[in-house]
Amino acid sequence: MFNKMFEVGSLLKHAREFGGRMQEMNEKLKELRVEGNAGGGLVKISVNGLQELVECKVDPCLFQQEDPELLEDLIVTAVNDAIEESRIQQAESMRSLAGDVGMGNLSEMLEKFVK
Repeated sequence: MFNKMFEVGSLLKHAREFGGRMQEMNEKLKELRVEGNAGGGLVKISVNGLQELVECKVDPCLFQQEDPELLEDLIVTAVNDAIEESRIQQAESMRSLAGDVGMGNLSEMLEKFVK
């Protein structure tokens, strides 16, 4: 009986520790900036580690092209590029967190969601 109580107490302790580290990680991810680009850098998009768009820069020469579809395609490509890199960074942070708290199997499960 005491062993089971100890296991439950240990589990709760790990859960609190994990929750605190998760909050810390989210704060770091929110500050992280990842850039995606398209058209050889004519469109640059920045997202944070939570996949939130934080900046969009478009080279003025694209506005003179009179080809809105090209601009639209470049923006979509740059956004997708930035989001993919952000997901990779987020997955690495989660793997690190799971390992730190002794939840190695969580790393394997999380990899399935990233791909």
